[in-house]
Amino acid sequence: MTFEEALNKLNEIVSELESGNLTLEESLEKFKEGVTLSGECKKKLEEAKIVVETIDDNH
Repeated sequence: MTFEEALNKLNEIVSELESGNLTLEESLEKFKEGVTLSGECKKKLEEAKIVVETIDDNH
């Protein structure tokens, strides 16, 4: 999954949670999924930062 796909899915989950239309169990599952996606996004951003720093150091 790309960063953009994960971020879009995370935004969808936030909207679903904010809607108030989910059961407690559904909300918990969405929250868990959101935490996982957030971690994936953070990892991808950290990887991109390393690439940018490496390129910058080499120029």
